Amino acid sequence: MADPANKPSPDKAAQGSDSNPDTLYASRKKLQVRSTSGVFTNWRWAMVWLTQILYYGLPWLTWNDRQAVLFHLTERKFYIFGWVFWPQDVFYLAILLIISAYALFFFTAIAGRLWCGYTCPQTVYTEIFMWIEEKIEGDHNKRRKLDAAPMDARKFMLRGAKFGAWAIFSLWTGFTLVAYFSPVEELLQALTTFGFGPWETFWILFYAGFTYVFAGLLREQVCKYMCPYARFQGVMFDPDTLVVTYDEFRGEPRGTRKKGVDPKTVGKGDCIDCGICVQVCPTGIDIRQGLQYECIGCGACIDACDQVMDKMSYPRGLIRYSTENALKKRWGMKEILVHVARPRTLIYGGLLVAICIAMVVGLATRTDLRVDILRDRATLAREVEGGLIENVYRLQVINMIEEARNVTISVSGLDGIHLDSDGLAALPAATTESVTVQVRVPYDAAEPGVHQIVFEVVVDDDPSVVVREGTTFIIPR
Repeated sequence: MADPANKPSPDKAAQGSDSNPDTLYASRKKLQVRSTSGVFTNWRWAMVWLTQILYYGLPWLTWNDRQAVLFHLTERKFYIFGWVFWPQDVFYLAILLIISAYALFFFTAIAGRLWCGYTCPQTVYTEIFMWIEEKIEGDHNKRRKLDAAPMDARKFMLRGAKFGAWAIFSLWTGFTLVAYFSPVEELLQALTTFGFGPWETFWILFYAGFTYVFAGLLREQVCKYMCPYARFQGVMFDPDTLVVTYDEFRGEPRGTRKKGVDPKTVGKGDCIDCGICVQVCPTGIDIRQGLQYECIGCGACIDACDQVMDKMSYPRGLIRYSTENALKKRWGMKEILVHVARPRTLIYGGLLVAICIAMVVGLATRTDLRVDILRDRATLAREVEGGLIENVYRLQVINMIEEARNVTISVSGLDGIHLDSDGLAALPAATTESVTVQVRVPYDAAEPGVHQIVFEVVVDDDPSVVVREGTTFIIPR
């Protein structure tokens, strides 16, 4: 992998890098990225639309007369459509994180930085902010001229409109984030009076500020200097990983020529050295210098180069998704696809499938009733009327569905063991109910000491839903 710090390209220097050998760090000049179109650009915008429709749309969906997706921190419940998750379900969050990690490893081993190029929030929001910028200030040439122009009324108006549009979009983004943790209806009511709570205000402004700064101001610097994924991606690549590549064998020696000229007749390769692949790169690199850690695999240079090849009547694919081995051995797509199924991807894929299946099975078999038993510490064991020994317990019964239900509590494990009450309890929808029960046994039912007993909680209208939890019963000496 080429390191641009050791092998800077002339195109990067042309975009404003400080080449003074006496300076330790290169000065950054704002990139004015040229827009392009093509297959990969369409895919990138499709992912922008998909991710943002999900992000901005989910808080407005309703389910069972409440918000469909709500991580309600106050109630300590996570609502995801028909599921209600409790703090005790943190296991599922751990599994989800493991699935995300293995999915990242799997897709990176196959096709490089797909996440970075198409679905990373930094990429997605940068695309949106650049689209806003282009609509207000014009294409890359007009924006470059505007940057160089002195401040006047026109420039002030354009910059004000752009910054204002960015700010409104960022605040909407921050508001939407908080809507996942506070009911959106309450937020809308607070919005009319600006009566947000302190934490809601903080997170709206915090996330809006980071969106504005990262996507509007820092842009490629986040990918190049701040994102850890750019640094450790190299250990997940191998010679059979699909990455954006420049076919040096076909393209060199590069040089200008007239349209339609056969490159062999002028002793040149297919690359006409137009530099458009650099102009459309969101991180400002020259892919012709080899794979660099700044490359996010977005494919913008592929679309741009293919358009140039079309105009020159040359075959497409001078810049394309390929592998290191494919370039060296001149493989076609068939050989590349054959090498996708290699030990690394098979292991990652197998583990990913196994964990996903375990997650699905766990959710499908997840009980919607949960019982935790706590012994009453104030009254461990005592003798009551009739020569009976009594232990007091507090049952925390969690009704995990959004329907009220009645349950019957019983106990077993010792001769003559019974509850002092009828064992009936009403559970409101999606709540935790504390039920105190007195368990009694005859004094001579067992030897003094600690004995194992079992509580059984059965849903009255669905006997198939039953929870059994063990605990201990103490008979004093």
